[in-house]
Amino acid sequence: MRPRRREPVLALCLLLLAATMLTACTKDKDHRTLRVLASPELADVEPLLKDLEDDTGVELKLDYKATADLSGPLGSYDLAWPASDRSYLLRLQERGERAARPESTAIMRSPVVVGLTRAVADRLRRGVPGGRLSWADIADAAADGTLRFGMADPRRSDTGRAALVGVATAAAGTGGALRTQDVSCDRLRGFRSGQTLTGASSRELIDGYVRRQSAADALIAHESELLTLNASGKIGQPLEIVHPEDGMVLSDFPLMLLDAGEHKAYRKAVDWLRRDDVQKKLMERTWRRPVGPDVPRPAKLRAEIGNALSYPDQPAVVQRLMENYGAPGNGRAAAGDHVVFLLDFSTSMRGRRMADLRAAFADLSGADPTATGKFARFYRGERLTVVRFAGRVLQERTVTVRGDRDLKSLNSFVGEGQFGDDTAVWSALGRGYDIAADAVAEHPGRPLSLVLMTDGENNAGLSYREFTRRHAKLGGAARAVPTFPVHFGEADADALRRAALRRAADATGGRMVDANSSSLSQAFKEIRGCR
Repeated sequence: MRPRRREPVLALCLLLLAATMLTACTKDKDHRTLRVLASPELADVEPLLKDLEDDTGVELKLDYKATADLSGPLGSYDLAWPASDRSYLLRLQERGERAARPESTAIMRSPVVVGLTRAVADRLRRGVPGGRLSWADIADAAADGTLRFGMADPRRSDTGRAALVGVATAAAGTGGALRTQDVSCDRLRGFRSGQTLTGASSRELIDGYVRRQSAADALIAHESELLTLNASGKIGQPLEIVHPEDGMVLSDFPLMLLDAGEHKAYRKAVDWLRRDDVQKKLMERTWRRPVGPDVPRPAKLRAEIGNALSYPDQPAVVQRLMENYGAPGNGRAAAGDHVVFLLDFSTSMRGRRMADLRAAFADLSGADPTATGKFARFYRGERLTVVRFAGRVLQERTVTVRGDRDLKSLNSFVGEGQFGDDTAVWSALGRGYDIAADAVAEHPGRPLSLVLMTDGENNAGLSYREFTRRHAKLGGAARAVPTFPVHFGEADADALRRAALRRAADATGGRMVDANSSSLSQAFKEIRGCR
């Protein structure tokens, strides 16, 4: 039997091998591996990146170390993929590097919202007309101690920073981006008093909540993260997602080109990620909203985002906001400020003026239903001292707010006090600084301020010259405590009085507020949180 000819088979094998090698070489030539500095939140997209590589030849290697403003060396990365490029662009602006702005393309979107336990959500809605909650309602509940929330550290997390900007923008009530004057005083002390849980990133925050669900009644994070948490089965009861009525900051998870030499590969990745079929997969896996309008959304992503709050366009505004907020606590609310109120109870305050003063204190105790009132109210943990004076110091009382009983006690003290003859303005302020000296010695790091309210001219006790001489002898910490005089009287006859009060404010680092131009309640709200 004649042996078979193997040459054609061998030739075919060699041909196939050559074709395979050529294809492999071509694939290797087109294949690009890009190093990406990514937000820790984006770990949930990694399973889709193999499809990106198979379809485009572009491999994205994610390094989950992105901070809020992409600080640190970027030279080893080709791309960046943060939750937002807002803080990074502000940092470039601050360094005068506008021309260095990299190409950036939005990939997905998610607003920063609030997730509430069902019981707390129901309780808060019952107290709000129409049941539509706002950031002001969240701040109000945090201030009175009935809401404990978790939020990522705004100094390190873009999600935490976006949440802080959103709350502060709502507190300012201007409807626009925060300005320097909007953060000159800290309006968020009451809100901050309710924070009991934090994390370096929102992912760390949520992991902490899963371990300690009793530590908080609410989480402030991206809508996508809270929906993912609800679907995970890791918590006893799903959180109710609240889209605050007064607006939200929106993150768009942009892919940013850091190395211009990789532009071709960058465009391939961006075009693939923005395809409708890929957007649908991203949405289903991550609960982030598609950037395009043609991708059908599930019911949980159909809620209107409503008023998208503007992000500040000045780096100094964001920096001041974070400095005011300070280091968030983990496991306990931060100690509150100490405010000393020096209130004029001379006989000229009888009648309408005293009624206005008592109404102003009631508003600060929670009676004011407006958004600004909810942000400005007295809050749990705040220490309040009231000194009533006339021709001398009459009485004083100090409470640390733990609940309604403390606020009622303070309002009774203001409401039931007796009047006296004459007006010892500078003696009262001197007593305020005695209290301040003791307070800063006992609690050196606690923010402290004095509020002096009077309608009269000094005609008893210390003179202004004697007060300033005594003030100059105080220790440095007590001397640095600011005074915020609130002038309340007949505008036409009070030029000299206003001038003296303004000098006192200037000498102590405070500022004077004239209640005649608005109301006493508004004047008190204006200086809340000023230090």
